[in-house]
Amino acid sequence: MQLTKAEEQVMQILWDMKNGLVKDIRDSFSDPKPARNTVSTVLRVLEKKGYVGHKAYANVHLYHPLISKSDYSKSQLFGLMEGYFNNSFPAMASFFAREKDLTVKELDELLEDTRKELSKGEKRTYKIPQGGNKKRK
Repeated sequence: MQLTKAEEQVMQILWDMKNGLVKDIRDSFSDPKPARNTVSTVLRVLEKKGYVGHKAYANVHLYHPLISKSDYSKSQLFGLMEGYFNNSFPAMASFFAREKDLTVKELDELLEDTRKELSKGEKRTYKIPQGGNKKRK
């Protein structure tokens, strides 16, 4: 599920903070800061979407992310690959290599770094917000 720019900004802050009150989250924005009610509304929307939860302490809510930044990033990248590159990783990688004007040497270094990362772990499980769990080799 795609988040709005405002929702992503709040999520970035929550991922950095781990949890926070509306006031703390609002204070983390650069100037001009959004209104308190705006931050509160965005948090309630994120809660309805299943991205944020809260613990109530009297009439104060401590908000925390329900989805990790890593899981959200994966779902966005896989959605990008599916929607714009016909679900082809080579097509997506080639596009970014051309756009970044990478040299053959830089591509070789990237390939070697990728091999090292892949050899570190076995199959990994990740969550896609609207699709459940999938296994990745």
